[in-house]
Amino acid sequence: MKIIDLRSDTVTLPTSDMMHAINTATLGDDVYVEDSETIKLEKLAAKIMGKESALLVSSGTMGNLISCLVHAPRGTEAIMGHKSHIFIYESGGISAYGGIHSHQLKNHFNGTIDIDMIKDAIRINDVHFPSTSLVCIENTHNKCHGFPLELDYINSVCAIAHENNIKVHMDGARLFNACVALDESVDKIAKNVDSVTFCLSKGLASPMGSIICGSADFIAEARRIRKSLGGGMRQTGIIAAAGIVSLNKMINRLKDDHDNATYLANGLHKFPGIDLNIDYVPTNIIFFNFNHPNISSYDLVNHMKSHGILFSDYNGKHCRLVLHHGISRHDVEKVIDVFNKLLS
Repeated sequence: MKIIDLRSDTVTLPTSDMMHAINTATLGDDVYVEDSETIKLEKLAAKIMGKESALLVSSGTMGNLISCLVHAPRGTEAIMGHKSHIFIYESGGISAYGGIHSHQLKNHFNGTIDIDMIKDAIRINDVHFPSTSLVCIENTHNKCHGFPLELDYINSVCAIAHENNIKVHMDGARLFNACVALDESVDKIAKNVDSVTFCLSKGLASPMGSIICGSADFIAEARRIRKSLGGGMRQTGIIAAAGIVSLNKMINRLKDDHDNATYLANGLHKFPGIDLNIDYVPTNIIFFNFNHPNISSYDLVNHMKSHGILFSDYNGKHCRLVLHHGISRHDVEKVIDVFNKLLS
């Protein structure tokens, strides 16, 4: 029985092209900046993103942490959404390792933060307050239905921040999903942010790795901090080779994941017990609340698991399904059929 794993797009497996690239990679020592595959990947990423330079790191969490440590001196404050990945899912790293105070503002359903709230949150120069040094935004927004941030909104946030001598970091773990959904080039989306991270290991299907992009000076300092965090890897060409395939071959196919998510959402929302807003499925992530008189979400998850279908539930009724390269339209149809037999 094939396992249909909808828990996350982090479960994607490398393609045959990636495995071939890994097997034939020319390797060197990346701490000495001598791994040719890694240099090639970083130059390609910087070019695509429209930035001066780039750095390979082991994960998106490390990329966000390093970026915040470069931008925000110890004792200063970073503004971010209360549902942001940096705040919720990264073990408080910016505070633990950087002494950075996080100032959480309410995220709207689509991942945005009210512009006036950002303006009001910027600290005045007063010894009682930490200085505001950074604004963090997330694109697409994981906890907010996978919504992409509109270009005008990003530019408005950047304008406010830069007027106040504040940096902007974009957690772009699924940034290429945003590009596909908005039909905008990634360099246009990232143009005004000071740094951006994106994951190779989610929708782009590499086995591991993320990239940080920014100015040459920013990346030079990021490289130093990466080393201090224990992130200086050696023959990283085996990671970079797969990442190059991701950037060259896996971006355009993300639309398939979005189409499959829409198809699945349209199939599920009509079943009893499922509260799903089909207008809140802009990319590859589906959230729904489950409230059935005879079946708990725990029972639902376990029943689906017995049929080889995996997905996540939170707090006993809030469920998430994520579409990715490993899920075909046939798989989606099977998921709908199993839901139908249980709930109808």
